[in-house]
Amino acid sequence: MIDDELAQFDKSISEFWSKFKGTVSDTSSQMVGLRETYKDSIKACAEKLSVKLKEEERMVEMFLEYQNQICKQNNLIQEKKENLLRLVAEVKDKKQELDVLTANIQDLKEEYARKKETISAANKANEERLKRLQKSADLYKDRLGLEIRKIYGDKLQFIFTNIDPKHPENPFMFSLHLNEAREYEVSDSSPHLECLAQFQENVRKTNNFSAFLANVRKAFMAMVYN
Repeated sequence: MIDDELAQFDKSISEFWSKFKGTVSDTSSQMVGLRETYKDSIKACAEKLSVKLKEEERMVEMFLEYQNQICKQNNLIQEKKENLLRLVAEVKDKKQELDVLTANIQDLKEEYARKKETISAANKANEERLKRLQKSADLYKDRLGLEIRKIYGDKLQFIFTNIDPKHPENPFMFSLHLNEAREYEVSDSSPHLECLAQFQENVRKTNNFSAFLANVRKAFMAMVYN
């Protein structure tokens, strides 16, 4: 009976071992399958992650390139802005120069107009004085044997005759003109009169031209009789 029990126990042990081995074998197979599945999952995730990383790298490169382009554009805009500001400053300077030039031209025009008016007035005054001299010339020619001629350089030549009783036709002459100060200036006397400078000074002070001519005639006559 003990042998039977031992045999039954051995049988039970054998069956348990067989079941255990089967269970372990199944578990091992399942573990191997899970490991393979895990490997496949890891591999798939790694591939996806690699693709994702590459996409991220491309995005970073694109961002950096875009940022670089933006930086270049900003630099170009800044350069154009500086050029524009410089051009605006140059235009302002040119406008100021033009304003100054325009003002100078206007001043010159006004000065020219004033000088023109002054010259016109002086010319008119000279014409009036010459007319008076010419008017007096006719009188002097009849009474004093005096002839007045207009010669070069706006000069008047005064020619006396009837000075020398022996030769009444002999001329005694001098020239006269108005200088820049609008004063009488005498020159070119023939024959030469030493006192002519004094006569010139007197007529400038008194403006008595008739007395001046009378004194010159007397001086010429004095030369003849002396």
